[in-house]
Amino acid sequence: MITLPMIYDLAGLMFAAVAIEAALDRANPRRFLSAGFWGLYAVSFGAGSYLPDLANGVLVLVMVALAALGLGRGAPPTTTPAQRVAGAERYGNALFVPALLIPGVTLIGSLLLKSVVIGGRPLIDPTQATLISLGLGVVVGLAAALLLLRPPVLAPVREARRLVETIGWAAVLPQMLAALGAVFALAGVGTVIAGLLNDYVPLDTRLLVVAAYAIGMALFTAIMGNAFAAFPVMTAAIGLPLVVHKFGGDPAVVCAIGMLSGFCGTLVTPMAANFNIVPAALLELPDRNGVIRVQVPTALILLLGNIILMYLLAFPR
Repeated sequence: MITLPMIYDLAGLMFAAVAIEAALDRANPRRFLSAGFWGLYAVSFGAGSYLPDLANGVLVLVMVALAALGLGRGAPPTTTPAQRVAGAERYGNALFVPALLIPGVTLIGSLLLKSVVIGGRPLIDPTQATLISLGLGVVVGLAAALLLLRPPVLAPVREARRLVETIGWAAVLPQMLAALGAVFALAGVGTVIAGLLNDYVPLDTRLLVVAAYAIGMALFTAIMGNAFAAFPVMTAAIGLPLVVHKFGGDPAVVCAIGMLSGFCGTLVTPMAANFNIVPAALLELPDRNGVIRVQVPTALILLLGNIILMYLLAFPR
């Protein structure tokens, strides 16, 4: 059976290869700092579930220290702009096939693979079908790219290193912030927020609780920088006790649209550096907040749409 830890192991192997490549690159004067950072990140994926909590905590602190010292950027071998133009002209729209295979395999796997049984055992862990299918989609997309483009053997690792070194420490933000959200939930932050809302906001109608949950998800995501960090807190504060239990909302619909509402907050916050600040730097935009400014109208329209959808779809007729 394919399980989620196997997907984490694949990610760990990829970051381990990135760390080795970084350590061998003399063009980066901070190559050992970079190698140490990505090597520890590989350990967190490949062995994090086997390490005690204290060891994982120390691992994170060491990664923070390495990032604070500066990771630097190397010069991995890559194609020239002229070679990229020639490749685009040669392959045309076929270049999109490997990328489109990832969401395609993820969707098909999420819907179909969890019901596949071989030898009396499920092919994949049905409780983690989406994430496992995403991992399989990446593998299929990579295989398609290798067959289509015929790059050098080490090209995937070198391009992965070029990308993560360009993004830098911000690449780990989603994982770290999601973990922080779980810590906040265990610390009872959701209970505190629920108490404040009950004291100062009259959440006595279905529309008000839906709006409070959706807007709260967006605002807390903007503060935290990640919807996965906001989700356990706001769902414990408003989603489950009020929208689901008090007014009878469908948990699946409430949670799905609630997460989408959180992503509206992702669009408008510099805290989501890997989504909003890093792209501005990669594109060399004169305004570091230029991506956010363009996304604000879309975020507001989507948030309003999510409130309407939750109000119409989450409650049985």
